[in-house]
Amino acid sequence: MKPIPTKRLVLPPGPENPGGAGSIFFVGTATVLLRYAGFTILTDPNFLHAGDHVHLGYGLTSERKTNPAIDLADLPPVDLVLLSHLHEDHFDRRVARELDRSLPIVTTEQAAASLRGMGFGRAEGLDRWGSIVVEKGASRVRITAMPARHGPPVVSRFLPDTMGSMLDFESPALRLYISGDTLVHEDLRAIPRRYPGIDLALVHLGGTRILGVLVTMDAAQGVEALQILDPRKAIPIHYDDYTVFRSPLEDFVKAVREAGLEDRVVYLARGETFTFDVKEPGRRAA
Repeated sequence: MKPIPTKRLVLPPGPENPGGAGSIFFVGTATVLLRYAGFTILTDPNFLHAGDHVHLGYGLTSERKTNPAIDLADLPPVDLVLLSHLHEDHFDRRVARELDRSLPIVTTEQAAASLRGMGFGRAEGLDRWGSIVVEKGASRVRITAMPARHGPPVVSRFLPDTMGSMLDFESPALRLYISGDTLVHEDLRAIPRRYPGIDLALVHLGGTRILGVLVTMDAAQGVEALQILDPRKAIPIHYDDYTVFRSPLEDFVKAVREAGLEDRVVYLARGETFTFDVKEPGRRAA
């Protein structure tokens, strides 16, 4: 197999690296604001409100049951958007209209092509295991596309390509994994072999069902993913915002307790922030 070339993205320099302090602010659904090593990264932007509907393709829709913790217009300055796939509950029509079209968006090759057609000229697509190194002054983060499968093999062919992401910050070193919308599948087991020592994981749950078919991890699969990936800390997201989500957070809390993983999991409500500090140069967030 030929090596996949690494892409490069250079951002305007910002404030000096603030050291090992970082934070995850949970907006709702799969949308978080990650601040670390001088970067501010927005994931899967979804800013619709309760009662709004998203289109999931093939005439299927889902109603949002919650409100985001902040509105799109109230976001702080963002360096880039990290998008797991192009579904409306991850990149909604309001975001498509109002998001700054000059923002870099790192996503799948399929989604990047669609986004460029919508006017987002800095959309960068990654193939599986492909990487992009993002530089901002003296700060660097390598983003690598992780394997993800949005449903059983037959069903996933009819859904958008999706990816997980591994973010490797250079200094202070931090390894952060985002699952994207996926089920547990065999390729997931390759991740800890290639990328051991995951400090923090954001895990998409919800047990999403479309026409009765499971297309995102439910509670049992979420626990299995933690056992496979072995992150030091994990935060569940994407668990109760839409009517297609059928596995509530309470199910995951119970499954985590039964698996003896309570010390590994941090629970955030919309609007809450998890702060962490990398105390040693080798890695390890606390």
